[in-house]
Amino acid sequence: MRNTEEAQLIGSSLQMMELKQEIQRIARSDAKVLITGESGVGKELVARAIHVYSPRSERAYIAVNCAGLPETLLESELFGHVKGSFTGAYRDKPGKLETADEGTVFLDEVGEMTLRMQGLLLRFLETGELQKVGADRTNRVVNVRVIAATNRNLQDLIAQGQFREDLFYRLNVIHFWVPPLRERKEDIPLMIEFFLKRFTRGNGQFVRGIEPEAFNALTDYPWPGNVRELENVIERLVVTGRHEMVKLEDLPPEIRSQRGISLKPKRERRRTVADDLYKRLVEDRESFWTSVYPLYMQREITRQNVRDLVRRGLEEARGNYRIVCKLFNMEPGDYKRFLNFLRKHDCQLPFKEYRQ
Repeated sequence: MRNTEEAQLIGSSLQMMELKQEIQRIARSDAKVLITGESGVGKELVARAIHVYSPRSERAYIAVNCAGLPETLLESELFGHVKGSFTGAYRDKPGKLETADEGTVFLDEVGEMTLRMQGLLLRFLETGELQKVGADRTNRVVNVRVIAATNRNLQDLIAQGQFREDLFYRLNVIHFWVPPLRERKEDIPLMIEFFLKRFTRGNGQFVRGIEPEAFNALTDYPWPGNVRELENVIERLVVTGRHEMVKLEDLPPEIRSQRGISLKPKRERRRTVADDLYKRLVEDRESFWTSVYPLYMQREITRQNVRDLVRRGLEEARGNYRIVCKLFNMEPGDYKRFLNFLRKHDCQLPFKEYRQ
């Protein structure tokens, strides 16, 4: 069964929309994939998404950290070993490549492999044959899709004699580069809401939201650790929270120190999203239920985006929600449904302040 949340790539920026489209396009093939990008950008999420959208989605997906094991253990982990091949090998053991037959293996930090391990991996990619540690010959052929990732520049490593050029070309059939979070800041509010909901869901935590000033500080922070750092910070805020709403003083000092950065880019971004949605509804005559509602439910836009859109509608309709419904191309019978949606998702604004 497809675990779509586990493989979910959060973001509505142009870079992320193009990335998601390309993932779904190439997932149907068995071509090898190389994913590059800074540490923490979500390279494994890309790998998982490729697997989820592939014909192999019902079979195993196994991730192996190539930097986390010494060469001998990594060889055994990937290819398996036979009984007696080394101290502690009391029985035959299949490797990850064998276990993932008909599925997908994700090799994280492939740039950290030794040259010897690179040679073993290259041979497997060329033949599909497995030879366990301690075995005299290959014992079987498997059908595995290999996806690799690294935060290193492999071409620099090739020039330095630290990475095999032939392996690079074997892995780099399809290449994805995942941009750092600082280059797609419009995705940060979506991620904050996603992680906040994940960590407050059903765990009895006191925190239920983030005050605007703290939210703005989180958005303006450059996130050198990328998505991983953002996720860790939100989890820490939820677990250690002393208030229902996270305040500016609750944030880590390195984020509070960024308060001198102008908030103008964020406000402009929000208006841009709301303006785009408003144009689709009012000028392009699209319906709220077919144009805005699906984007919100799929977390492609935030609660604040919807609130900004409603604010635009109320300004135009002078505080009359029935006129807003008509403006957003809803049927007359959708009035109660629309209000119920706004109340449920905390998007309803007081209409009186817009009355003139």
